[in-house]
Amino acid sequence: MATTSIWRLKGWLGKVVIYVENPDKTANPQFYTQEDLTGQDGQNLSDVIRYAVNSEKTQQTDNENCTVVHRFVSGINCSPSTARDEMLAVKKRFGKENGTVAYHGYQSFAPGEATPEMAHEIGKKLAARLWGGRYQVIVATHLDKENHLHNHFVLNTVSFVDGIKYHRTKKDYHDMQTVSDELCREYGLSVIEHPQRGKSKHYGEWRAEQEQRPTWRGLIRADIDEAIRQSMTERQFFENLRKKGYEIKTGKDISVRPPGKERFVRLIRNFGDDYSIEAIRKRILAQSRPERPAPEPRPTVIRVRLFGSLEKARKITGFRALYLHYCYLLGIFPKDKTRASPKRLHFLLREDLRKLDAITAETRLLVRNRIDTAEQLFSYRGEVQQKAESLIADRKELYRLSRTAAVKTDKGKTAEIKSRIAAISDELAGLRKELALCDGIAARSGIIKEKIKTVREDENQRKENRENEHIRRRSRTNR
Repeated sequence: MATTSIWRLKGWLGKVVIYVENPDKTANPQFYTQEDLTGQDGQNLSDVIRYAVNSEKTQQTDNENCTVVHRFVSGINCSPSTARDEMLAVKKRFGKENGTVAYHGYQSFAPGEATPEMAHEIGKKLAARLWGGRYQVIVATHLDKENHLHNHFVLNTVSFVDGIKYHRTKKDYHDMQTVSDELCREYGLSVIEHPQRGKSKHYGEWRAEQEQRPTWRGLIRADIDEAIRQSMTERQFFENLRKKGYEIKTGKDISVRPPGKERFVRLIRNFGDDYSIEAIRKRILAQSRPERPAPEPRPTVIRVRLFGSLEKARKITGFRALYLHYCYLLGIFPKDKTRASPKRLHFLLREDLRKLDAITAETRLLVRNRIDTAEQLFSYRGEVQQKAESLIADRKELYRLSRTAAVKTDKGKTAEIKSRIAAISDELAGLRKELALCDGIAARSGIIKEKIKTVREDENQRKENRENEHIRRRSRTNR
């Protein structure tokens, strides 16, 4: 079974070509390495592939161990090493350098069904049948995710035959999936014979559900289901959705836009026929009464004894205060607190439930190192970066000594050096994680501030609306 899609791209053509040919994705050592191949050898190979993609440099052979690392990148009507220049040359020749620069497509296989060789061969045949007679295409098989092989296609928009531009239509979606299914049948892979609207899932969504992480579509569907359960009429259903902050457009398909998002989501297209207006009406009528929310548990009273003075205690500010407050809003702590249902959180907060591990790790780094300001954050990051660079230099020297010891056939010395290299590599992995956390804090802190501000404004607006509604009801009663 394979799912397909294709979409247009604007901007720098080289960017998407570099992404699709990324050696970290197309040369996964989990698939093609032997036990004798060290991490440094794989990294060196990746560096070579990154800057040169011709056939002579897409594999590395060790004459003693016969170790080969494969890379799955092919060109249809172009060479992978010069694909960008060849595509731009065609555009320039026909004077069509503006607008959509390329189309980016993918073909994703079911976990465990295909081998890398089979996936790449199917991808090349798919590209050749669909576009091979007129357009230049790069085909790359990504192996970076375990049991998730998928092909990427970069399609030049201008035909090298007559300069006619490629325009994607609904028929192109259908043809791409049809040819993909035909190839899957030829290679003995499964095929969805009668696909239904709203039934298919993106691999990322499926993976998130398997790992019990919330997704955007899952959060929206949960809100809709809850609104249906709490409604006795169609009008009440729409009102309940609006109370949650949704904007609604009605027509042949209901479209909703959650708070904080720019685009509307069509219910039938994304969730299937069970979410059509007729199906929702039936679900509401089938309910004898709306489900009542469970009563809130009474909070446990905890008595503590304070030593010292609160006035003299130093208050936490800056990044630490921001992250600790956000963790409290998300319900990450206190641990002994009875957490509110995720459905009671604001939609903007619920989306970060998918990122609890990252937010928790960033909070721990800030608290552990007492980082409150941007200057402290970047100073700490600089120290970590400097330490990492020092370790990389040490490891490079150890690799040199290892090669010398191997020439002298000193097995004892070689084993000792390899042990030191492994220790440095482990330490480097920890430092790189801390660098990534620092970058995450720098990017996320501003977003968190805006989310907290928006949530407070929405809560104040709802409070004001409730108070106004109470006044209006009282005025109508007095009349």
